[in-house]
Amino acid sequence: MNLTRRMFGAALGAVMAASVALPAAAQNAASVIETIQKEGVIRIGLSLFVPWSMRDKNGELIGYELDVGRQLAKDMGVEAEFVPTSWDGIIPALIGGNFDVIISGMSVTAQRNLTVNFTDPYAYSGLAILTNKKMTEGMSLEDLNSPDVTFTGRRGATPAVVIAKQFPKANLLQFDEDGAAVQEVLNGNAHATMASQPTPNREASRNPDILSVPFENLYDPRGEAFAIRKGDSDALNYFNNWIAQQWRSGWLKERHNYWFATEEWADQVAQ
Repeated sequence: MNLTRRMFGAALGAVMAASVALPAAAQNAASVIETIQKEGVIRIGLSLFVPWSMRDKNGELIGYELDVGRQLAKDMGVEAEFVPTSWDGIIPALIGGNFDVIISGMSVTAQRNLTVNFTDPYAYSGLAILTNKKMTEGMSLEDLNSPDVTFTGRRGATPAVVIAKQFPKANLLQFDEDGAAVQEVLNGNAHATMASQPTPNREASRNPDILSVPFENLYDPRGEAFAIRKGDSDALNYFNNWIAQQWRSGWLKERHNYWFATEEWADQVAQ
């Protein structure tokens, strides 16, 4: 009996020691925040799509993401380094250490959350359908769900996923850039595409004789958030506090309105 009790006590002690040691080890793991402060630069992964991030006429990066990233770096007392990356490879690149954080209009989804952690949203948007007027004249939403209809979308992005779900019978052509997806509709090679507002409204206003936003439906309304590697509670805490502070001050709303509700910046980019 005494031997059994001693064995049980030893086992219990080992379990308790392990339960104490594991959190301590986790706490000792370096956060990306420490790396950023040590190196004096925050590396931000992004994919180019208007007006989140784009190049101006001089080839310089501008857009909502760039404002957010530069202000974040300024508040951290470091430099901002932006790393343009194809959308379908941006999460693997983050996990592989190519950059510290994704700030690229990434919607929070359960599937993505399996491989990355998301902050609180720093932007909110919904998806609208942009159509070729002539090709879709008189068509209803139900009519778009047909093998005779072709949609376009950016490969790996949320609109492509939503199109496949909402219009499973339609054809879906996928491209690496949003601009190519819109161009196919503009050229009459596809009936419709889907993108976050205000992009559809802006494209329709620029090409009123060809393009239209005929439906009020907004699909997949959700927040866009920073994405970071899993297991970094310090980074998640810092970024969430920073985002909350920018919402309270009104800075995020002001910057979002500038890039999404106006075209005051339009003359900076090639049309």
